[in-house]
Amino acid sequence: MLRTLWKWTLLGYMLLGSVGAGAQTDPLTEARQLVEQKDYEKAARTYEALYRQSPADAEIYKGYFDLLLLQKDYKAAERLAESQMQINPQEPLLMIDLGRVLLASKKEKKANEQFEKAVLLINGDDIRTTRMVNAFLELQQDQWAIKTYERAIEVIHNPYFYSTPLAKLYAKAGDMDKAVTIILSAGPMQMPGTDDAKTILLELLGTDAKKLQLTQKALIKRINEQPENTWFAEILTWLYTQKDDWEGALIQIQALDERNQENGARLLEFSRTAKREGKYAIALKALEGIMEQGKEQPMYAIARAEEMNILMEDLQQKATFSTEEVEAMEKKYELFFNEFPQYYNTETLRDYAMLEARYRHDLPKAIALLQTAIEKPGARRDFSGWAKLQLGDYYVLQGRIWDASLVYSQVDKAFREDVLGEEARFRNAKLAYYRGDFEWAQGQLSVLKASTSELIANDALYLSVLITENIPADSNLVPLERYAYADLLLFQNKDKEAEELLDSLSKAYPKHPLNDDILMLRAKMAAKHRDYKKALDYLEEVYTRYGEDVLADDAIFKTAEMYELQLKDKEKARRFYEKLILEFPGSTYVQTARQRFAALQMATPPLP
Repeated sequence: MLRTLWKWTLLGYMLLGSVGAGAQTDPLTEARQLVEQKDYEKAARTYEALYRQSPADAEIYKGYFDLLLLQKDYKAAERLAESQMQINPQEPLLMIDLGRVLLASKKEKKANEQFEKAVLLINGDDIRTTRMVNAFLELQQDQWAIKTYERAIEVIHNPYFYSTPLAKLYAKAGDMDKAVTIILSAGPMQMPGTDDAKTILLELLGTDAKKLQLTQKALIKRINEQPENTWFAEILTWLYTQKDDWEGALIQIQALDERNQENGARLLEFSRTAKREGKYAIALKALEGIMEQGKEQPMYAIARAEEMNILMEDLQQKATFSTEEVEAMEKKYELFFNEFPQYYNTETLRDYAMLEARYRHDLPKAIALLQTAIEKPGARRDFSGWAKLQLGDYYVLQGRIWDASLVYSQVDKAFREDVLGEEARFRNAKLAYYRGDFEWAQGQLSVLKASTSELIANDALYLSVLITENIPADSNLVPLERYAYADLLLFQNKDKEAEELLDSLSKAYPKHPLNDDILMLRAKMAAKHRDYKKALDYLEEVYTRYGEDVLADDAIFKTAEMYELQLKDKEKARRFYEKLILEFPGSTYVQTARQRFAALQMATPPLP
């Protein structure tokens, strides 16, 4: 095939190549260039000469071997692979190369013999195993890639080491039973691996209802075999919820709770999961399953408290509600606290006070409830702190600004090094802002901008920038004072008065720097009334008309949040988080935006 004359010509070229250094290309690079130029015959002569000179050079061998296959010179490629195997008889990749040639030559049986020999050479080296798998996958020999992993598992005596890639190969080959089995078997042994298992199962199942059914059956079988293993039950429940079959999930949870005599513990956890997903009806149904077990059961009181929390959260999510609904909730709270007075020192009491203050507009009753809870013996210190902050807020609603400031100051003093103390200081700073004492407010905010709480730090920064940006050179504080008062009116639920004040402010100072802040406050007001379209319109005006100002990133972040949390439009939320990340890389919201963007990217539509 290759002539001796060409060999000596090439060798002479190589020996003289150093003359005029830098003017000529080295022979291996030239051989590669000849292949790119499709001058295969000349490339083959070059490679042959290089190989004869350095047969142990892996790069030369690989380039030469690939070229021979490209030329379909299978006999020469077979001889080349065999010669390499004589040099390195324990290298399985060379056997795969030989098998590759034999496959191309239609010698499938002989190729499989070489593949089998290669697999038998697996020694537990992960790098070797991975290279062999990749080589088989490149040849589209998925079954041999599977055998490689299976043999490696035998050698290293760890059935879970390659569970993820092996499961994916089983699924690709159509063997869903094995794919699901290996994931389910590996999961409990590699805790915490629940999230990884969920991700892999989603990838394997796609939207195939039959695959989903098979997986559910496999899980139920394992639950029956290992009822004490909660991992399988968690995955099964998650699978049901992925296809939005919360009723099916509840049936499984109830059965497990009864079988393991858990007295409602599993039902309670499921109810909390459903609540987090906004599935209030199914969350309440799970709690009913606990309460039906009887008042004497230890979980009964907890279930009743959780029921009140869900009902209150549901009420808060509603765009509209009737007086009758609020009154019914009030009666439920009265009955609950009559039956379980020990819950006076819990969040349930604070929710009850919120119902009275925000929905029944009975501030004296809300304040009395909080005062009673704070004064009760045995109240947790942190509960008393948060209850006092809530009490201070209700004083603000009543217009008792100094009383509110006093309560905030008490919490600040009692929790000086705690997030509660920082929250109290922020609320006091905001009171000063409401009163028009901007200098004192700025002094507090400058410290709070370094808060350990991201929320407090961001709120402090926002308020600080608002004050700084809107104090003009002529020290005319009237516009800012009127704006701060409108903000206070909004907090006090005097929305109509707040809107009228903002209208007069816009007309009196049409070109004032406060215009973007006014739009942000209007957006807040619209969102409060669940008019999300109007709120989004205001926010859009901020980031389009005032894109160079300090509130543009705030407006984009709040837009993304509104799409994600209120409107449940994940795609639009993702787009606005991405817009914030790309256009405002220095924003204080970027880190949160990145986390939420990543979570939305991974979100998968529910299974059918």
